Amino acid sequence: MDKRDLSVVFRDRLKTLLDRSGQNQSAFASDVGIDRSALSQLLSGASTRLPRAETLLNIAAAHRVSLDWLLGLSHDEALTGEIRASFEIEEGFGGFDRTLLAKWHAEAAGTKIRYVPAGVPDLLRTDEVIEYEAGIANKNRLSQIVETQYRIDYNRRPETDMEVCMPRHTLEIFARGLGVWEGLSREARREQLQHMARLLDDLYPTFRLFLYDGRQRYSIPYTIFGPYRAAIYAGDLYLVLNATEAIRSLTRHFDNLIRAAEVNSHETASFAANLPVN
Repeated sequence: MDKRDLSVVFRDRLKTLLDRSGQNQSAFASDVGIDRSALSQLLSGASTRLPRAETLLNIAAAHRVSLDWLLGLSHDEALTGEIRASFEIEEGFGGFDRTLLAKWHAEAAGTKIRYVPAGVPDLLRTDEVIEYEAGIANKNRLSQIVETQYRIDYNRRPETDMEVCMPRHTLEIFARGLGVWEGLSREARREQLQHMARLLDDLYPTFRLFLYDGRQRYSIPYTIFGPYRAAIYAGDLYLVLNATEAIRSLTRHFDNLIRAAEVNSHETASFAANLPVN
C-alpha cells in the first residue's frame, strides 16, 4: 500500500476509535501514551508520517484492535487484540443458510463479488441438474435447492454486483454429456442450457458471466467477497484468505481471466442457448 494511502486509512481508523471511546482528545491521548498535540497532529492529516511502533502498539492494545486493522492491512478488527490469522480453513457442510458462506455473501452486499465456479454456476442450475449432481456428490438435494434460490434472490437485489468467469469448455463438455454429466439425459442438458440463458438475461447486469479458453488459462474455483476475504473451494472445505495482499493477488488473477474472456457477459446467454446438445 502507498504510504499516503496508509496514513489516510490509519487516520480514519484512529478517528473511529476516538469516536467509539466517548473520550475527549486529552483522555484518549493519555490512554495511549502521547500528548494531546501529537494526537491532534495525527488526526489532522497534515503529515503522512505514522506514529512510532510503540504508539501503534499502545493504540491497538488500549482499544483491543489488531495492528493489521489499524494500518488498513485487514478489514477484521480482531477485537481480542490479536492479529487474526491470514489463512483459515472452514468446513462447507450444512445448509447454505447456516454456513459462513451465506454470511460472507451478506457482508459483501454492495461490493463486487468475483466468482470462479467449479462447474455449472450454482444459481444457474435446474432442479434436475441439482438432483443429479447431489446424487453423485452424496449431498442433500433440498439444501442445494435452497442454496440456489438464495443465490438467485441475492443477485436480484439492486445493490448486487457479481462477476463470474469460467472456461467455456465446461459448458461445451456439459452439452455433450461428457465427464460427470455422462449419465444426465440429453433433454435435461438441453433444458439446463435454456434455463441458464433465461436466467442470464434476467439477472444481467447485476450478474455477469464471462467465458475464457480453458486451454490457455487455468483457475481453481474461488470466490472473492469484495475487499473482505477470499474463499478457495476445496470440496467440503474452504481455504479462507483474510490478508489484504492475498485478496488483491486473487483479484488481479480474476481480472486477468476477464481480460482473456472469449465470450463477454452480454453474449453468454446466446452462447449457452445455441450450444449443440448431443
